[in-house]
Parts: sequence; C-alpha cells; structure tokens
Amino acid sequence: MNANTSQNLEALASDGGGPVNVYIWDMDETLILLRSLLNGTYAESFNGSKDVKRGVEIGEMWEKHILKICDDCFFYEQVEDCNEAFIDSLREYDDGKDLSRYDFKQDGFTSPTDDLNKRKLAYRHRAVARRYEKGLAPLVDSGTMSVLDDLYEVTDGYTDRWLSSAKDFLEQCSNVKEASSDGTIDQSSQDIHILVTSGALIPSLVKCLLFRLDTFLRHENVYSSIDVGKLQCFKWIKERYNHPKFRFCAIGDGWEECAAAQTMQWPFVKIDYLQPDSSYRFPGVTPKTVSYYFAAVYGNSDADTNKE
Repeated sequence: MNANTSQNLEALASDGGGPVNVYIWDMDETLILLRSLLNGTYAESFNGSKDVKRGVEIGEMWEKHILKICDDCFFYEQVEDCNEAFIDSLREYDDGKDLSRYDFKQDGFTSPTDDLNKRKLAYRHRAVARRYEKGLAPLVDSGTMSVLDDLYEVTDGYTDRWLSSAKDFLEQCSNVKEASSDGTIDQSSQDIHILVTSGALIPSLVKCLLFRLDTFLRHENVYSSIDVGKLQCFKWIKERYNHPKFRFCAIGDGWEECAAAQTMQWPFVKIDYLQPDSSYRFPGVTPKTVSYYFAAVYGNSDADTNKE
C-alpha cells in the first residue's frame, strides 16, 4: 500500500463521519459469471430455458480474451508460475528504477528465489499496476475494444443483467465514478471494495478490466488466495483497516469465504447463482439488502438507512 493510500485511509478513519463499509468480494459466480458459463452449470439451472451451448461459447470467448491480454500486456507467460497474493507483495525489493526503457524480455528473469529475481518480479508488478490504473483502452485497439463491448452486452443479456447489476451495486455504494489519477482514494467515497479471489492474481486483474470493475477495484485491493487461503487475505485486510470505524462484510458463493468470514466474525452474504428465483444473486442483491447483514453484526447506523 503506497503512502498516499495510507494517508487517505487514515483520513477516512478520522474524518468524523459515519462508519466505512468494507466489502470483501469473491470474483467468479459473484461479481461476474465465468466458470459456471464454461461448465454449463449456470444455464442448466434454468431447466432448459437457456441454451447451455451458447453459454459455454460465451465463456470460451471471455477466456480467450483474458489469456491474450494476460500474455500480451501483463507478462503472464513470464510470471504464471510466480503467483503472488497481491500486487505490492514485493514492494520492498523494488528500488524505484525508471522502467520507461526497461527491456522485460531480455532481463534474464527466472523464478524469484533470490533477491535479484524478486526485484525483477517487483518491476513487473509495478508495470502491471500502472497499466491497470490506466484502464483497458490503452491496451487494445479500437476493433478489439468494440468486440469486448459487444461481448459484455451479449453476456449481460444472456445472464439477465448479472454483470451490469453487480456493477450497479458497486456504483451505488460509492460516490466515486472514476478512479483517481494520482493513486489516492477520493474522500467523498464512504465504502471500500476489495476482491479476494481463488484465481491467479494477473488473470484476476485482467478480469476486472474486461468486466468493467476496475473503476471500483484498485490494483492494491485485489488479492489472490490460491497459495495463502482466504482467511489469511481477510486477516491482511483487517490489518490494513484496523480502526473501529471500518466495518467488514464478505460476499461470495463459496464455502471458503464463508468459513473465513465466520472466523473473523464478519457478516457473510452467500450468492446463489444456481437458483434462478433467488434474491441472493444479481440482479437481486442490493446495498440495502447487505446493510441488514452489517446491522446484525455491528448494529444500526445512519449509513445503513441511507442505502437504497
């Protein structure tokens, strides 16, 4: 976490306003649908009213674009076997070298078992963070952007507005419409969104870009739990926001985040993507729904009553 971010977190904690809600999200089958498209379980849950084959095709198209951008723009072929839990995990090895002319293809990077290669991986993470914060547009040409926009709309239609409804939830929780350009947290925002996913870090960041979530999920707020588990990630998050003003709620579809939330004594909202009539899916779940979970653990507050 950089100095600007740390200072702004302190400001949020001491600004005299209401509590700050920290939402800890799962990725697949929570904020987005992908795995259940690829294996057909999402469509099959509709008992014949959705074309399973079409869902698989949509999932495969997403998978193709995710992997291409990972490899072309985010060094994934080089770092696939070097998954870190979060993008700043190797910051101590980064000496701040100017990377504008750095040759990532010829620097001899191998598995980061020594300090030199840890520094080279830290360089890649810094470059990834900068590219992520600039958004998708600089990374792809206009034709590809149009294809991705069309795929998003097709997917949103096929999933009955799952993607846009999840994005609406994030937007309703925040006064921030665009990420700050200087790396700071906008003081007008009361809520914080964090992603803790069982996917690898680099593909998860790319998913955030492709599924239009990067406005609300900054690079330092994306965690990969593959190697450390979700409970460890939750503990790190609690350490980052270790102030009575911050209140936490985990949202996901899996047992691991549920168990981790119970250990942390945080409310947990289980997303039910396999029950088409459930209100615990998108569209369905709203900030007001989740406010009841906050209230059950933390008590009522003015912030709860303001959630629509």
